[in-house]
Amino acid sequence: MSLEVENPGGAESANRLSLKRHDSLFGDAEKVSGGKYHGSQGSWARTLHLAFQSVGIIYGDIGTSPLYVYSSTFPNGIKYNDDLLGVLSLIIYTLIIIPMLKYVFIVLYANDNGDGGTFALYSLISRYAKIRMIPNQQAEDAMVSNYSIEPPNSQLRRAQWFKQKLESSKAAKIVLFTLTILGTSMVMGDGTLTPAISVLSAVSGIREKAPSLTQTEVVWISVAILFMLFSVQRFGTDKVGYTFAPVISVWFILIAGIGMYNLVVHDIGVLRAFNPWYIVQYFKRNGKDGWVSLGGIILCVTGTEGMFADLGHFNIRAVQISFNGILFPSVALCYIGQAAYLRKFPENVGDTFYRSIPGPLFWPTFIVAILAAIIASQAMLSGAFAILSKALSLGCLPRVQVIHTSKKYEGQVYIPEVNFMMGLASIIVTIAFRTTTSIGNAYGICVVTTFSITTHLVTVVMLLIWKKHIVFVLLFYVVFSTTELIYLSSILSKFIQGGYLPFCFSLVLMTLMATWHYVHVKRYWHELDHIVPTNQMTTLLEKNDVRRIPGVGLLYTELVQGIPPVFPRLIKKIPSVHSIFLFMSIKHLPIPHVVPAERFLFRQVGPREHRMFRCVARYGYSDSLEEPKEFAGFLVDRLKMFIQEEIAFAQNDAENEDETSSTEVTEAQARPRRSTNSVVHSEEAIEPRVSSHSGRITVHANQTVEEEKQLIDREVERGVVYLMGEANVSAGPKSSILKKVVVNYIYTFLRKNLTEGHKALSIPKDQLLKVGITYEI
Repeated sequence: MSLEVENPGGAESANRLSLKRHDSLFGDAEKVSGGKYHGSQGSWARTLHLAFQSVGIIYGDIGTSPLYVYSSTFPNGIKYNDDLLGVLSLIIYTLIIIPMLKYVFIVLYANDNGDGGTFALYSLISRYAKIRMIPNQQAEDAMVSNYSIEPPNSQLRRAQWFKQKLESSKAAKIVLFTLTILGTSMVMGDGTLTPAISVLSAVSGIREKAPSLTQTEVVWISVAILFMLFSVQRFGTDKVGYTFAPVISVWFILIAGIGMYNLVVHDIGVLRAFNPWYIVQYFKRNGKDGWVSLGGIILCVTGTEGMFADLGHFNIRAVQISFNGILFPSVALCYIGQAAYLRKFPENVGDTFYRSIPGPLFWPTFIVAILAAIIASQAMLSGAFAILSKALSLGCLPRVQVIHTSKKYEGQVYIPEVNFMMGLASIIVTIAFRTTTSIGNAYGICVVTTFSITTHLVTVVMLLIWKKHIVFVLLFYVVFSTTELIYLSSILSKFIQGGYLPFCFSLVLMTLMATWHYVHVKRYWHELDHIVPTNQMTTLLEKNDVRRIPGVGLLYTELVQGIPPVFPRLIKKIPSVHSIFLFMSIKHLPIPHVVPAERFLFRQVGPREHRMFRCVARYGYSDSLEEPKEFAGFLVDRLKMFIQEEIAFAQNDAENEDETSSTEVTEAQARPRRSTNSVVHSEEAIEPRVSSHSGRITVHANQTVEEEKQLIDREVERGVVYLMGEANVSAGPKSSILKKVVVNYIYTFLRKNLTEGHKALSIPKDQLLKVGITYEI
């Protein structure tokens, strides 16, 4: 919305009278459309191009599963030859039920403006129901173009009832939040275990040509590759990312061709496995052992969550094409070929993949397998970093520095502290477990738990947002949750053999995230309870005899309303405030992106002559913060526009009052006079006076706007100072022992040992002033 400040005419005055005020949504905000491109829209050429790209980004993990599935399913060898038909049938139908039916045709549609994953589901739900713990929602947030919510249809009482239950139940909010951070923890565990199992299984193939190598030497070769993999994360995948799709495509061609060769040469009869009756016979023969083997079979769908989590880079149709046209046929042929090979050579089940490769293709396949394993690991790590960076916006972890490694591709981020911890954990797991079977026991728990969390959250989406018929919702929930529960129960039977690892890892990470979020929420409420109302600003400044000093001051605060308690403390200790002062809030909305034109919300704090403002900078959870100079420049430009808008509305109000009073005068002068000399026409008598006064108002307004803009420029040149409250939070004296441990020890440890907030916000250290304050919660 642009405002023209000029001499008013009749029509323009009428327009100004009807001008609607939008507080501080200015600039091009109203011109931005909320167009989406992540659905099935777009040209076929673009869709096919995205489908090809998706092969390298999201299918590395599930595409390298044939390296270790059969060895993990039959750790003690094959007892009955027909068991291969039962296991192959289980693999085929697991691939059809979970990745194809659940994810490709249902879950992908539960995206948040194109973004997928556990966190995106939580954000999507939180837009339709107020389930967040921190009450920082503003009415203006719903005006952002990407927000695009459709309120639950009042005619569907179930959706409305469900929404009210979610909003009124603290337990429901806690459950949804817990599921979200558990999903994040499992993805982090996935990011730790994927490199370990993929690289170790790929490197193990070298023993086919170099049998003198011991397993210990294979482990150390794998460790060396893992060390290099985690060391190069700081450079990002930007420079090598374009090679991912061709390499993985070559990999799929190789495994499909090898599978076809083994099928024709060894036993084409394994195609009988498409008959699910072999699954029933398999369980009848093996009983409990068959149930336990499900823990190895589920590894055939590792990386499935990646299809959903990485959806933001592609679109639904592209993923559907690449999965059904490339991934599924290639991987299914590979498993079928391995089963055909094992029908003749069941003793080679421990190293099925490499033993089944025809001689001339061994070395090319081995090299591509190593590259595919590295790409699978890289894609999983990139996804883990991206998900964790989104979780930061929820207030689950301290503000750590998130480095965007690519200017061309969004979502490629690197978090130094997290990379170090995940790399160390991956190397330790490889050294400690030594074999893919042991790592697989741990890996499966991460995979199935993430599946289950997605099922529960998508069920909420179906009830609340899609408003599907209860029969379809129940069908979705019962079929997929039952399938996942069966697999999870099998994996839990291997808890002692390695399954405990992701539980311990997730428990530690969840404890840290829950602790930080708990104190974060408590601190927010404490500040909210102790805010100073904005209408008391003048009294506060006069009471402390505050003087104005040159420059621009930005006081960062979590609050989006009122004056934070750190400000009275600041002016009490240092009774001075910069000539232009802003209470600055960085706020993350439950959407992936906020367009720059809608970034800032401004409000006046106190009288205009104080030049003090409230500014809320709104970001999506996938947005990156600008560099300091860029941010300051953008902020100043928008502040000038806001001031111009405020003065224009003040002018409009003054003119409206003037026209009202003029109308009253006109009516009095237009009454017939008793004198017979002449009749004075009201318009001739009063119009020159109105135009003259309105013109003076307009000229004065123009002068005021220019003066204010020049003042802002002068103060910016004198320097911008960033102020941050350094809050020391402690538990109250009457708190329980558990609360004291959580607040005084765990939270304090995290606050002191992880990256400071000013680094995460890219604030120059030489322009930073910290204000210490202590809160008891």
